[in-house]
Amino acid sequence: MKFVLLFIGLVGGITTGIYGQKTNIDSLINRAEKYPNDTSALKHILQYSFEVAFYDPAAALRLNLKVIDVTRQMHYPEIEAEALNFCAEDYHYLGNYADALKMQFEALQINRQLKDLAGEGVTLGLIGILYNELAEYRHALGYLIPADSIYQGIPAIYGCFVLANIGDAYDSLHMTDSALYYIREAYYKLADRDQMHLLSFVLWHMGSIYAQFGKNDSALYFYNRAVSNSRKSDDRLDLGMSLNKIAKLYSTRGMYDSGIYYAQQAFTTAQSIPSKLHILNASNLLVVLYDKVHKPDSILYYLQTVQAMKDSLYGPDKYHKLQVLLLDEQQRQNLVRQQEQEYRNRIKYILLIAALVIFSLIAFILLRAYRLKQKANNLLQQQKLKIEATLTELRSTQSQLIQSEKMASLGELTAGIAHEIQNPLNFINNFSEVNVELIEDMREEFKAGNQKDGLTIADNIAENEHKINHHGKRADAIVKGMLQHSRSSTGAKEPTDINALADEYLKLSYHGLRAREKLFNAAMKTDYDRSIGNIDIIPQDIGRVLLNLYNNAFYAVSEKKKHQPESYEPAVSVSTLKTGNNVEIRVRDNGNGIPQKVKDKIFQPFFTTKPAGQGTGLGLSMSYDIIRAHGGELKVESKEGEGAEFVILLPVA
Repeated sequence: MKFVLLFIGLVGGITTGIYGQKTNIDSLINRAEKYPNDTSALKHILQYSFEVAFYDPAAALRLNLKVIDVTRQMHYPEIEAEALNFCAEDYHYLGNYADALKMQFEALQINRQLKDLAGEGVTLGLIGILYNELAEYRHALGYLIPADSIYQGIPAIYGCFVLANIGDAYDSLHMTDSALYYIREAYYKLADRDQMHLLSFVLWHMGSIYAQFGKNDSALYFYNRAVSNSRKSDDRLDLGMSLNKIAKLYSTRGMYDSGIYYAQQAFTTAQSIPSKLHILNASNLLVVLYDKVHKPDSILYYLQTVQAMKDSLYGPDKYHKLQVLLLDEQQRQNLVRQQEQEYRNRIKYILLIAALVIFSLIAFILLRAYRLKQKANNLLQQQKLKIEATLTELRSTQSQLIQSEKMASLGELTAGIAHEIQNPLNFINNFSEVNVELIEDMREEFKAGNQKDGLTIADNIAENEHKINHHGKRADAIVKGMLQHSRSSTGAKEPTDINALADEYLKLSYHGLRAREKLFNAAMKTDYDRSIGNIDIIPQDIGRVLLNLYNNAFYAVSEKKKHQPESYEPAVSVSTLKTGNNVEIRVRDNGNGIPQKVKDKIFQPFFTTKPAGQGTGLGLSMSYDIIRAHGGELKVESKEGEGAEFVILLPVA
């Protein structure tokens, strides 16, 4: 009987005036009296209240509060959570944010206790909307984005509303591209659905985004569609917002009379609901517009309205209540997180104990296996020690040979540099000696009073000094350039002019041999492809390869010259060519060539055709490894008695 009385009170004094369909409500009441456990009657009343909220939220609120009382007495938590959301929206429309948030937090707790994922998505979305209106846009996204994630797994029409409000938050944060993306997503998902209220909301948001992009015609098109759609569904909330947006658009274009016309309509619409927030928005705009047309009386009236609405919406009492509510919710969330952490810690503790037991068992099994294998390991240990000793000795010998090869290359490099800079040093010494004599002559001329001849000698001295300076810089450049390529490798690739590198090391190798054999001469021919440019290599390593190939080539032609002194002319040629994605470097000599029987062995470590004491057999082996490390290829072409040609292929990138 108590349930029946509550139901009668639920609809008494409200239904007839609001709906004009008293017969339908009466039938719902009769149905509830006859079948008290039938929840469909409550759901029908909630649906009615939803429609009413768009033009009379106060009446809808009274109806929904009655539904909450009934659901709590009859223990219908699912319907209670839905009614709490409805009440929160009514409070929201009326500007009572503290009570709205309080009810939505209660609904969220119920949804999570029931594990109602769809209900949780609805409530998260509604909380996000409230934070949007409180200008806490990032907090709003903290609720709206999880709601959207839920609706991606559970497609529902309400997901479009969440998308639209995410767009609203990004719009307020001036992240226009993100805002447009989410609003469009909502719009496309609503294209073939009959959801008038939601469509109105999305349409005026679309207009707002286009207005931010400066596309006023497109913005006005969506605003007008929202107005038309809202009037058809008697949706005064979205109608007021759409009219207000149109008024703002005309205001920014300097059309103040049109702006006032639409702002007045927005103000009147907001009063008819009544919605304090919408009245505040319309009043603020009217103050600005009447200031533009210089109507102080109207300005004063709407300023008073603005102040009244601000006091009502954001007065000290309501602000304090909202702050207390948010603090309580924060503490509740902290407590929930703490409990969840304690639960996770307990689970971790149990898993740790289980893991220790398992590991203990495994350790026991492994210990037994270890003891069984220990005997076999002891037998192998002695053999291992012998092998390691032999390997250490081999590595030591190899390191000594490699160091010997490097020192030999360094000696040849040093000799080449010394020989290369000897020429500019000779010029410097000669011009310096001449200048000493000229200075003495100049002094004598000045003492004799022959100023003109003295100045002529001074000019000669200055010219000689320029030549000394020129050759000094030339020697400095030679040393710096050569040492740049002979310094220790860092292992890092760098853009390098391969033509310059090849030419520099060719000169170094030639002068290095000339430093040892004063009578040696050979023709050097070069053909460089100037289109190659720089390629990424380790210049010190590639320099060592080139130096080794040049040394071998000059050694080959030198040996042949010793046996054919009259008719033979030694020659070494170097060429570069870009072929597709590779650079080709060819080093050719007209020496005796490589015998076919040893051709396949020349890249093997420690193999050499030179007499004992003149080669370690590591030069070509190291060169081969360096080129392979660069992703390239080193190969040889030779005809015995006619010469040999080594070909380096390096990738461009």
